[in-house]
Amino acid sequence: MKAMKWPRLRWRASQGVQRLGTAFLLAGQVTYHLLRGRIALRNLIEQMALVGPASLSVALITAAFVGMVFTIQVAREFITFGATSAVGGVLAIALARELGPVLTAVVLAGRVGSAFAAEIGTMKVTEQIDALYMLGTDPVDYLVVPRFIACVLMLPILNILALVTGLWGGLIIADYLYGIPRAIYIESIQNFLQTWDLWSSIIKSGIFGGVVAIIGCNWGITTTGGAKGVGQSTTAAVVISLLAIFILNFFLSWALFGGNSSLVPPL
Repeated sequence: MKAMKWPRLRWRASQGVQRLGTAFLLAGQVTYHLLRGRIALRNLIEQMALVGPASLSVALITAAFVGMVFTIQVAREFITFGATSAVGGVLAIALARELGPVLTAVVLAGRVGSAFAAEIGTMKVTEQIDALYMLGTDPVDYLVVPRFIACVLMLPILNILALVTGLWGGLIIADYLYGIPRAIYIESIQNFLQTWDLWSSIIKSGIFGGVVAIIGCNWGITTTGGAKGVGQSTTAAVVISLLAIFILNFFLSWALFGGNSSLVPPL
């Protein structure tokens, strides 16, 4: 039994590496098709509705409770050290720079990325993608590009709405549980939050949206093995998307805030 496991593990590892390689190739194909301007507008509108309005409630509920929990964790400590006026500003920076883009992307990966992988994977194992080729339709144009654009456009919007909702949740906790006046809370946000923080949040969320779309579509297109393969591809797409989000977040944070100081706009 032990001798049988090593070849299987090596095969799974090589399959994962191959899928990562095809993901980069798919990203290149999407870029090429975008430059050619070939976009299925009907599919694009449908995917924007799926990524945006259909995911809005989950993203806002998540952001609201994250804002409230964060305020509970930091408000008492700040009050102890006489830094009451910094509670709202610290929450605003945390949500704008890190929590907002990352958590919204995680919600998108779990809800939308998995749906992409399952839908396209089902089309692959039932030979519907082969039928598209027979009809002279490029699957990248018809399936991948609309989903990519929808994620890149809608995730920043969801992120900004989540930011506002998270700040509102923090305001409620700060006001009713800790007695921090609303005027001080809002003034703290205005003093701490900079325009660059909002732009960095938009940049991050747009990149995360594109990554989730590429991974979900790629794992769907490369699905094999019938219904079992669809389930495995869906699970793998979510896991790889989450890993990609966390890893990219480090490099983006370093590039936007922690790298060469000349690249960071003055506060």
